[in-house]
Amino acid sequence: MTLLIRTSILALCAAASVSVEASGRVDNFRLLDQDRLAHELYYYEDASAIVLMVQMNGCPIVRNLLSDFRALRDDYAGRGVEFAMINPTLQDTREAIRQEADEFGIDVPILVDETQLIGEGLGIDRSGEVFVIDPKSWTVAYRGPLNDRVGYETQRNDASEHYVADALDRVLAGEPVEQARRRTQGCIINFPERQRQEAHAQISYSETIAPLLKKRCVTCHSPGGIGPWAMTGYDMVRGFAPMIREVVRTRRMPPWEVATDYPALHGDRALTVEEKRTLVHWIEAGAPRGDGPDPLTEVEPISEEWALGEPDLVVTSPPFTLPATGVVDYQFQAIPNPLDRDVWVRAVSIHPGDRKVVHHVLIGTTEEVIPEGDDRRFNAVFDNYLWGYAPGADYYEYPEGAGVLVRKGGQIHLQMHYTTYGRETVDETRIALYFHDEPPKYHLRQQVVMGTDLAIPAGEARHEETGYFEFDREAEIYSLFPHAHFRGIATGFDLVYPDGRREGLLQVPRYDFNWQHTYTLAEPVIVPAGTRIVHTTIYDNSARNPANPDPEKTVTWGLQSWDEMLYGGFFFRWTEGTAENPAHDDLAFRIGQFFGGWDDDFDGVLQAAEMPDRTREAFEGGQLDPFNVDGDDGLSPAEYRAFVEYRRQQRAEQEASAAGN
Repeated sequence: MTLLIRTSILALCAAASVSVEASGRVDNFRLLDQDRLAHELYYYEDASAIVLMVQMNGCPIVRNLLSDFRALRDDYAGRGVEFAMINPTLQDTREAIRQEADEFGIDVPILVDETQLIGEGLGIDRSGEVFVIDPKSWTVAYRGPLNDRVGYETQRNDASEHYVADALDRVLAGEPVEQARRRTQGCIINFPERQRQEAHAQISYSETIAPLLKKRCVTCHSPGGIGPWAMTGYDMVRGFAPMIREVVRTRRMPPWEVATDYPALHGDRALTVEEKRTLVHWIEAGAPRGDGPDPLTEVEPISEEWALGEPDLVVTSPPFTLPATGVVDYQFQAIPNPLDRDVWVRAVSIHPGDRKVVHHVLIGTTEEVIPEGDDRRFNAVFDNYLWGYAPGADYYEYPEGAGVLVRKGGQIHLQMHYTTYGRETVDETRIALYFHDEPPKYHLRQQVVMGTDLAIPAGEARHEETGYFEFDREAEIYSLFPHAHFRGIATGFDLVYPDGRREGLLQVPRYDFNWQHTYTLAEPVIVPAGTRIVHTTIYDNSARNPANPDPEKTVTWGLQSWDEMLYGGFFFRWTEGTAENPAHDDLAFRIGQFFGGWDDDFDGVLQAAEMPDRTREAFEGGQLDPFNVDGDDGLSPAEYRAFVEYRRQQRAEQEASAAGN
């Protein structure tokens, strides 16, 4: 899997149940293309024009026009015009569209309108139609055929009329298109829901819409929840109906964007294709109330009772005052560990003091006390990681028979991500731990694919970074936690097996820094020794990224949100290891965490150019020659380990000597 996000384009209808040709305005929206990459219309608000062609597999008119479409794109290269296609058909799957693109050399994104909501709004009925969108007003300046070269059972060598090129010239000159609508000859596309508008008005709020919202949305949109408003009844839903329609079509809500043809996930929050259709069609029909009771009136404030029963230990974070507005930096809090004995944790639960402001909490422990102001506080949560909370996931029970060992004393560390909501408040978050009565069979472990040598060029919109961790023995993977900062826009995990076979594990085509999810696999994946888990993230360091703190800065690794990270965490266990016999090599584990992030060409050897500065200087100075056993131009993991062991021994001897003096 190569994750290249080309956040692109498209258009939509403006008012509910009104096509774009009647309303004139094109709403924002987001779709995934043939490679499951996210594209958004308003990302290109600074484009001079947007050209969108309707694609349909097997349509001879579209296929015959592909060379003309490519030539048009090339002619306007450098003039700020963005090009894409849209496929709103019922019959073409994403895989089939990808095959069509490969076979016919389609090298622009084909946005897959699997719900047909966008095609309905645009009033599409045939393939081959081209839309020219003016981003200055977000209106369709022209819609119709590309040119007059291809028609039904006709095809000329050259076109005599160039409708889209003429329209583009007018738009770029700031002038209206003389004939903004022309009839298109193409293959008819079936939009069955267009014939069911009366049925849409009969969709039951009581039996269909309210239960859907209760299932997918109420977790956050409840009294005391993090949602800005609570779904407490029909009147509230009707009032926010246009906003619901917008956030569903732009895929902002629910905040759970994952590729659906990857392994299934536990607790999937996404709306299904049919649920999106139903909800949007109901809103476009005027959000009718109909008959029947209102299930949302039964929505209660979030309970402060512990869902897993009485905890074995509850600790509370230090009080933190949030202002009414503004951005709050991550808080790295520490709580003294009151335990006087070692325990095995089996579950964790979190109750934020103010759920409206707590976006996520990461929890871990250290055996030592790290004072406030010490830089080690930033990473302390990962020393012995326990869990990551996000709205809707109040607790996590570890896999059966597995646990995490927490030593007595030291500190419990929290990474707190807060967001303001218009009123000053004080948060005191409670953390509950549940213990095994006896040591569990398995030791649950957390590892990270980490690339600390980032250098994201200033202004670059599609910068990809990749790293890996190689399992040196059989393992079972349970969950995944991708993490980046403001410039991260897409992320994912693959498995590469010893025989070279590659298998997708998770793809998040629209990563959102504001929602830090742990993705738990519905079924754990067992991988043999020699398997690599590969983590990839795409960064947008351009001015088009509205969250970018500074598009003129080359961004490097750092803990603060204005820096960046390649950070792919995952929970797993060694299949042959137990709590009593861990089968765990801690030094190899630590080296593996960084080695795969530095090994840029994935050849299993660190060449000088891939090494951190100090190591590279030592290698180029010949100091690492004794460790380069095979005499090649780099260090294997075993050779690098020998070097690390040597350095550790040196430091120990120096400390002993200093103590003796």
